[in-house]
Amino acid sequence: MSRVVDFVTVSTAGLESSPVANALAGLRANEARYFKNKYDHDFVVEPASKAKRIVSYVARILKERDIVIESPPLEACTFEVENIRWSYVFYESGLSINVLYTIDTPKKRAVGFKLSDGMEIPSELAERFKFARQKSKLAGTIRGSYFVIKGEYDPPT
Repeated sequence: MSRVVDFVTVSTAGLESSPVANALAGLRANEARYFKNKYDHDFVVEPASKAKRIVSYVARILKERDIVIESPPLEACTFEVENIRWSYVFYESGLSINVLYTIDTPKKRAVGFKLSDGMEIPSELAERFKFARQKSKLAGTIRGSYFVIKGEYDPPT
């Protein structure tokens, strides 16, 4: 049950159980708009229950920093554009994690964290990362941080 995220008409479909569902939907739509505008790529998500390989892949990379996300995953996606593999997981807490993994440039690989407007910083990230703020018409105030990936990881299939 994959579906293209609409960034014109923002929907909470798939994210209803989140206490910040509207903000998380805005964050997801913000990502969809970015990929459509920059790469002409449709941002297609599927329920986390059907995307277990993607969720496991992201969790495996997070273990590099001994990070385990406590919140249940709601949706995930993975795709490749311009020799970059992107993987996203959207969590019930309002957290979005993306993995930017260049295929042929190991020095340009990172994990990004984005917090939906209105959510607290998850305890598993609070003491370890500083979050910068950015404004978005779709998502309100987004707080984000990242770390550089050191290891090699096989892509989810």
